[in-house]
Amino acid sequence: MDPTDLSLPPLAAAFVFGLLGGAHCIGMCGGIMSALTFAVPPSMRQPGRLAGLLLGYNFGRISSYMIAGALVALLGSVLNHALDGIALVLRSLAAVMLILMALYIANWWKGLLRVEALGRILWRRVEPVGRRLMPVVKIPQAIALGSIWGWMPCGLIYSMLAWSLAVAEPMRAAAMMGAFGLGTLPVVMATGVAARRVSQWIRHPATRTIAALLIVGFAVWQLWHLQVMSGTDGGMTSSHH
Repeated sequence: MDPTDLSLPPLAAAFVFGLLGGAHCIGMCGGIMSALTFAVPPSMRQPGRLAGLLLGYNFGRISSYMIAGALVALLGSVLNHALDGIALVLRSLAAVMLILMALYIANWWKGLLRVEALGRILWRRVEPVGRRLMPVVKIPQAIALGSIWGWMPCGLIYSMLAWSLAVAEPMRAAAMMGAFGLGTLPVVMATGVAARRVSQWIRHPATRTIAALLIVGFAVWQLWHLQVMSGTDGGMTSSHH
């Protein structure tokens, strides 16, 4: 099976990556969710209204992931048509980025943070727009702010976008990024006691190690599949000549 095929197994893998990457989300997105909640006027903090705003934020955030995935996949499609052999390079890059994601999740290597620095140039231009939307009092406002939040520099997202680049099919890449975003929801949406319990589970060294090994295993399988495909193509080419 092609590892860039967006059938159920790869979509499930993207969801699991989002879920297991929750330790990073707790540190980055958890604080943002708290800040956005406290920015709501006290008179409007009824549970039902707050839940609607929180869902709005995350709908906007995940929509941004999907748009970014589609755009990057479109670029991958253009490159595939323009350059011979680039598909193998892009898929190898995707596998390497997944390995970097795993190392980051397990706290074995933090080099992925350097990749986040690349997105800060764009974020400096986008972030002031979000400030103008606060305080948020309506769901459309929350969706708009969430869609801006989705462009915040994040090494985990960049790893998934590298996979989207290799997929090179906008609709499939959007579905994959949507699955990844849904995987982050349990951690991002959790509050109070639930947040502490989820945080403890996600941050536990055993959980992070298992998550990292699963992701590394998936990436190694991708690389093995690419090696097999490359050897098969080479054999076919030699026989043809």
